[in-house]
Amino acid sequence: MSKIESAKRLEIFTDGGSRGNPGPSGVGAVLLNDKGVKISEISEFIGDATNNVAEYVAVICALQEALKIKATEITLHLDSQLVARQLKGQYKVKDRNIRKFFVIADSLIKSFKAVKINEIPREENKEADKLVNNALDLNTLV
Repeated sequence: MSKIESAKRLEIFTDGGSRGNPGPSGVGAVLLNDKGVKISEISEFIGDATNNVAEYVAVICALQEALKIKATEITLHLDSQLVARQLKGQYKVKDRNIRKFFVIADSLIKSFKAVKINEIPREENKEADKLVNNALDLNTLV
């Protein structure tokens, strides 16, 4: 679902997950305008990946969607401590594979006038988590 409507300020909740690590993976994101109204969501299967790669891909997909919406200020809400702290510069990016995704996300972040990165508990990210699981359920055999 994506209603391409302009919103200057967005609240973005992202999540990524894998069944197995690595294993079948999916991403989810919810983009809300400054009134808390959902204006877009993402639910995609990304093939086999690690949970950390899935978390980064979710952020990248959400940032790309925010750019399409022409947002200038965003708040990213992530339940991945690793990704949140790497993007805030608190943790170094040591893994070479993860570095590729970090560089893409960091580059996209620089496209916005203002960005806040908010590390949240999993319980506060239920909608994005549901979108991850929907993508996985639709694309994996039980």
